[in-house]
Amino acid sequence: MEFSRRAGIFAAAAAALALSLSACGSAAPEAASTSPAAAESAFPVTVEHIYGTTEIAKKPERIATVSWVNADAVLALGVVPVGMATDVWGNNAKNSTDWKDAKLEELGAPIGSEKAPVQYAEADGVNFTAIAETQPDLIVAGYSGLTKDEYEKLSKIAPVIGPVAPNYTASWQSVTSAVGKALGKDTEAKSLIAELEGKLAATGESNPVFKDTTFIAGNLEPADGGINLYASGDNRPRFLSALGMTQAKIVDENVKEGEFYLPWSAERANELESDVFFTWIPAGSSTKAITENKLFAQIPAVAKGGLVAVDSDMDVLSVSATSPLSVQWAIDKVVPKLAAAAQAATGK
Repeated sequence: MEFSRRAGIFAAAAAALALSLSACGSAAPEAASTSPAAAESAFPVTVEHIYGTTEIAKKPERIATVSWVNADAVLALGVVPVGMATDVWGNNAKNSTDWKDAKLEELGAPIGSEKAPVQYAEADGVNFTAIAETQPDLIVAGYSGLTKDEYEKLSKIAPVIGPVAPNYTASWQSVTSAVGKALGKDTEAKSLIAELEGKLAATGESNPVFKDTTFIAGNLEPADGGINLYASGDNRPRFLSALGMTQAKIVDENVKEGEFYLPWSAERANELESDVFFTWIPAGSSTKAITENKLFAQIPAVAKGGLVAVDSDMDVLSVSATSPLSVQWAIDKVVPKLAAAAQAATGK
């Protein structure tokens, strides 16, 4: 998979974040819920995004979503979309994710049931026809690479929450906040964000090694010797930073303004000073292709045992396309590997 695709899938995407907060993200605590009357009275509301603002006149009942993460944000707030895009990377046999399936089950709308969302493919881009067929009164694309032309075309179907930030760089918090406002669930959204941020902070505190650990999040491509580094505007560094780790200065010192990643010459691998290096590797593969590569082996983190090479696409997705439903999954599956690497690299 080429990096540009991964940038839509990982960051790239396209590719974040099984959780009802046991395996799937949780909706906001009941005590913080907005009453139906209060939700109705909140409208009209205006939601801001990179293409301007969208006014939503009344509480939407039929929500369709575009791209990654957006269905997760809707589900996390207790609403089942009428339609959502299939997951095609890091997915399970249902073209979904385990955390999304758990939340759908909790809400009584598992895939394959009568109440389940319609799933539509986006392999060839935004599926305008399938979205229109769901007859939505709101379309959510807060985390996406939606173009202005696509936004305007979708707006002819229903009001659209456009990308909150360009090219898959919106944080899960900003997407959740925008969706909460659009659904009349602003209180629930704020509560959910606070709850999950608290879980991340607590996870960091329970792994004190993180506070003295520097990291680089990137992709190492042994096949072609390529190195790509993710900057602060990407979800991977956001996740590691939320745990109390510190991004290595070399990344932000070299990234161009407005970019979420930068290519790096393998001949300069020895300059990538950090304690931990986080990367994706193909499912079922080992780290040998990295550790036995003469140039990659010069990366300081690789040399001192701080390499975190994740070979589960779903685990990587939980961090690279983080959602309010994938946070707990990432804590359970990815954090132990980060902690082990940090301890090995720092000796703490």
